[in-house]
Amino acid sequence: LESELPEGKGLASSSADLVATARSIACCFKRRIRTLLIEKLMADIEPSDGVMYPGVVAYQQRACNLLSFLGQMPPLAIVGIDEGGTIKTVDYDQRRGEISASRRAEYQGLLDRARIAIPRGDAATIGKIATASALLHQERTPKKHLNSMLKASQATDALGVIVAHSGTMIGILLDRTADDFTRKIQSVLAHVSRFDNSPRIYRTMTGCR
Repeated sequence: LESELPEGKGLASSSADLVATARSIACCFKRRIRTLLIEKLMADIEPSDGVMYPGVVAYQQRACNLLSFLGQMPPLAIVGIDEGGTIKTVDYDQRRGEISASRRAEYQGLLDRARIAIPRGDAATIGKIATASALLHQERTPKKHLNSMLKASQATDALGVIVAHSGTMIGILLDRTADDFTRKIQSVLAHVSRFDNSPRIYRTMTGCR
């Protein structure tokens, strides 16, 4: 099994591998496998992401249960860095503990905003939601470069920051449709290169079906 997704970085590599394996085996035998069955099998293995669905979804990773479809992401770019090391999904889930009622309410508020912003393609609000989520999660999986990335985002008038909550990746969001996108991404790269020597550029997929 080959994958382009690095392992242990919070990019849903294990979920993607499991879904791809199940669908590949079904294809070999000229069968269709129901997504609900894939979820049931994955729930017995480890917490998973909703990568078996197209677009952006709200997903219960422990129960492997779809909450809702949120839509398609607008055209965004992410200048991302890897802080190093790896985090295993099972280890992360075991040590993360329970989330307080107040924190749950804050996350629910962000999800409610995302349910409006994503279908509208509201890149500015998506950036604010991602930043708020990154700050909330800092107490659970700290990112040592979060403050530096926040400063770089603010200095370049980017949309905000985004983190892999159960991994080691952190990025700065940019609107690819903005007139000054080329200038901004070069400015972000220059700022980030001051504390990381290998930033990478990622792009959202749009129009997935």
